[in-house]
Amino acid sequence: MPVEANRYLDPNDGPGEDDNSLRPLSLDDFLGQEKLKEKLSIFIRAARARGEALDHTLLYGPPGLGKTTLAGIIAREMGGQLRVTTGPSLERTGDLAAILSNLEPNDVLFIDEIHRLPNAVEEILYPAMEDYALHIIVGKGPLANNICLPLPGFTLVGATTRLGLLTSPLRARFGIVEQLSPYSEAELVRIVARGARVLGLTIREEASMEIARRSRGTPRIALRLLRRVRDVAEVRSLEAIDAGTANAAMDMLGLDDLGLDEGDRRILKVIVELFNGGPVGLSTLGAALNEEVQTIEDIYEPFLIQQGFIERTPRGRRATRNSWLYLGKTPPPEELDQWQMRLPIEEGAET
Repeated sequence: MPVEANRYLDPNDGPGEDDNSLRPLSLDDFLGQEKLKEKLSIFIRAARARGEALDHTLLYGPPGLGKTTLAGIIAREMGGQLRVTTGPSLERTGDLAAILSNLEPNDVLFIDEIHRLPNAVEEILYPAMEDYALHIIVGKGPLANNICLPLPGFTLVGATTRLGLLTSPLRARFGIVEQLSPYSEAELVRIVARGARVLGLTIREEASMEIARRSRGTPRIALRLLRRVRDVAEVRSLEAIDAGTANAAMDMLGLDDLGLDEGDRRILKVIVELFNGGPVGLSTLGAALNEEVQTIEDIYEPFLIQQGFIERTPRGRRATRNSWLYLGKTPPPEELDQWQMRLPIEEGAET
């Protein structure tokens, strides 16, 4: 079964799910990523004091952690405009040249999925980043002429979920390279509470905790779930969102206490029940699930690995002791001797 476009735990953008009104507009309002915020604050203040554009900045990490939001904050702090595009949309060199030629001083050009820039387009960026100059070739053959157009001081903010796919020449031209990490549950509680205030909702702290616990360390998911909890509260004509309302919404969406949904559970069941815990090759797993291999690898697998439910081996994916216990089954003997996981073996578990 192909992945649903509106899967609530998919941290990538979805139609109607990215509400700009919930985005913080300043570093003070941006919750979490404290070390990164401290460094950016210093870099921005120093650049403004010198009257220069901020160094080109590369932000990397899983989707949904705030890379686009930080680009907008940088633009506001520097007093410029935010220009947004993506790597795949810049198919021709002329596309990028048109954007660069329209930039104003201190503008921020944000390129999402920058690792997917075509090589020819990427080469246009090199002189733009280093010398604030745009080189355009006019004509062909012996009549070709190189025209150099000066550019105002601007900041390129690149975002990527796969740092290793960036070419070395491009990566070396960024003066600031920072990683965004998953958020703690306490940080997500604060993000949910702020989102509720912006949406005009009254939410109890225990309800915020229920949402945060299922958000996989990702603010985008937390705010997406908050909207669905809001729907339940509105239909029930509730003045305040409590833990019961939040749990009812999570049950409706098929999310359990650990933040796993039906797609995650299907993967664990197939590995444990059909392949006896694995290892199983990714292509074989995709065929058994009737799912695209790329979908399993990019959307489902990262969280299951982070939570210790599956592991990658040279022979394929393998269910850990945690998976067996989660499904209420007794692990095989070789798993029983491993270090204790947080899920206890319940009485009457299947063998």
